[in-house]
Amino acid sequence: MPISLWDDSMDVGLRSHYVASWYAAQSMVNQRNGLIVNISFYAGRHYMNNVTYGVCKAALDRLSKDMAYELKEYGIPVFSLYPGLVRTEAILEAAKYDPSLNLDDSESPQFIGRCIAALANDKKNINRTGEILISAEIAREYNIRDIDDRIPRSHKDELW
Repeated sequence: MPISLWDDSMDVGLRSHYVASWYAAQSMVNQRNGLIVNISFYAGRHYMNNVTYGVCKAALDRLSKDMAYELKEYGIPVFSLYPGLVRTEAILEAAKYDPSLNLDDSESPQFIGRCIAALANDKKNINRTGEILISAEIAREYNIRDIDDRIPRSHKDELW
C-alpha cells in the first residue's frame, strides 16, 4: 500500500474523529451532558483489508477509550461502535456487481442511529464509558429493530 493511503486514513479515519470530538466535548463539558460515539469496526481487533485500515480502527478504539477516561468526570460517556455491513449508497452500488456482498444480514444507517439514540437515552451509560459496543448487541439489549423489522446478527464470535 502506498504511504499516501496511511496519510489519508489517519486524516479522514482518525484525525477527523478527534477534531469533531474536541469541538463537541467543549460544549458538552460546559453542559456536563452529552455522548460521543465513534463508528469503528472489527478491523481494530482482527485483520481486515490491510495494515493501514486495521491500525486506524485500533487507534480509533483507543481514542474512544482515552477520551472516555478524560471525560468521565464530566458525565460524558464515549464509545466505539462496531456496526455490521451498513447499507450505504456505496455498498448498495457495489452489491450490484459483487455477489459476495450479502445484504441479507446488513444494517441500515437508520439502525445505527437508533442504537446511538438508545445509548443517549440510557441514564446509566456512563457506567460503560470507554467500551467497544456492537450495534447488533445494543439492538438486542434495548430491543431495537432495523427499518425492515429485523435485528441483525452480531459478528463478534467470528471477528472479535
